Amino acid sequence: MQVVHLSVECFPVAKVGGLADVVGSLPKYQCKLGIDASVVMPWFDTSFVRDNAFDTVAEGSFYQGSEPLHYTVFKEREDKLGFPLYLIKIPGKLDRPEVYCYADEAEQWIAFQHAFLHWAKYDMGTPDIIHCHDHHVGLIPFLLRHSNEFHDLSYVKTVFTVHNGQYQGWMGWNKSILLPPFDTWRWGLLDWDGVINPLATAIKCCDAYTTVSEGYLKELYKEANGLQNLFRDQADKSYGIVNGIDTSYWNPVSDKLINYKYSITSATRGKKENKKALCTKHGLPDDVPLLSFIGRFALEKGADQLDRIIRYLFSQNQYKIAIFILGSGDARIEAQMRALKDEFAEKIGVYVGYNEALAHEVYAASDMLLMPSRVEPCGLNQLYALKYGTIPIVRGIGGLKDTVKDIAVEEGYGFVFARMEENDAEDAIMRALETYGDTKKWKAIRSRAMALDFSWDRSAQKYIELYNQL
Repeated sequence: MQVVHLSVECFPVAKVGGLADVVGSLPKYQCKLGIDASVVMPWFDTSFVRDNAFDTVAEGSFYQGSEPLHYTVFKEREDKLGFPLYLIKIPGKLDRPEVYCYADEAEQWIAFQHAFLHWAKYDMGTPDIIHCHDHHVGLIPFLLRHSNEFHDLSYVKTVFTVHNGQYQGWMGWNKSILLPPFDTWRWGLLDWDGVINPLATAIKCCDAYTTVSEGYLKELYKEANGLQNLFRDQADKSYGIVNGIDTSYWNPVSDKLINYKYSITSATRGKKENKKALCTKHGLPDDVPLLSFIGRFALEKGADQLDRIIRYLFSQNQYKIAIFILGSGDARIEAQMRALKDEFAEKIGVYVGYNEALAHEVYAASDMLLMPSRVEPCGLNQLYALKYGTIPIVRGIGGLKDTVKDIAVEEGYGFVFARMEENDAEDAIMRALETYGDTKKWKAIRSRAMALDFSWDRSAQKYIELYNQL
């Protein structure tokens, strides 16, 4: 079976968030299970692209409205990622250093989708499944069925994965002239509330849609930034499949990016040494519990609550604690974190920005990871943390609820709180600190956490079963 994954992110080629981690791992595990899986994404001017060899495999041209566009398809020569990787380059559209933040994103993603379908029709060979990831490629299921240009591909099955339903790719109807010619009688499949909505279009037109956890699927039925009724109406073709992690890359036993490798049996020593290395580098005490936050400084992630939570923790005298913050995003929150670092220099470490190697060091060094999210479709950070014996403290929503079991229940291995307000997060952290004081109990919790299997093996198999059904 030939499966093509379409995405605008893929680690390590171009990464902004968890979408890249999923697309960089799932195809690799599917290939191990006998599926001919590949990834097609836009060309970006990134270090991975500059540092690796690519071969030209196809070229073509088409009109986007009245603008002639020429595309080139490049294939990474050695399949270093564990699957074939293809990049589509279009001068002036898909040749930039950043994934997002451009004013003409709609034109970029339309061009990417058109170029892919043009290539699939004339040069690529027809895949069995086109697996589309998020709204950036949400028009593919519609164009396969209702664009005369691609009628020959109309029998190809499509799977659409919702990584974050809050972002839907809205564009005005004036952009419709940029699409490949389509059956205008079908315009309603593109429309939602008077605009073209690629996410809604994908849900209407795909053969099956998935979300990155069962919990998030249920949440989308109730609230989905205006699409909840659509998700419910199309529920008969919905599947919740929790994300996995690439345990060949995220594994303290073999991680080349951490200072000291360790396993379940050597975790006490290993985490102690990694904590000492991180804290020494950032001027923090290494003889107290270390709580960390890794992620985007965004309301979705609850990052606006960090200032309040941290000040509360430092005001409590019964527990000593060190904190490390790694992230970037909202400028106001970035300023808050820098101010906290200035005010509590010996208690908190702050790194504003994205640093993959530092993230590995923080997971290995930390005792606890805080995720006070308002929205968390799946969450990967808590899965990385569990693998490294770092106990997650999470809000019980979406994928966090699916993957973290509170220690209050049998065989629990984390701390879960329900609300953003009324100091629920602070109370959960205080529970964790109290438990941390019981060395024997904490070691048992850590061992349970590290023994959990959240690798891609099971999830990749579930996707294959879905493909076979289609």
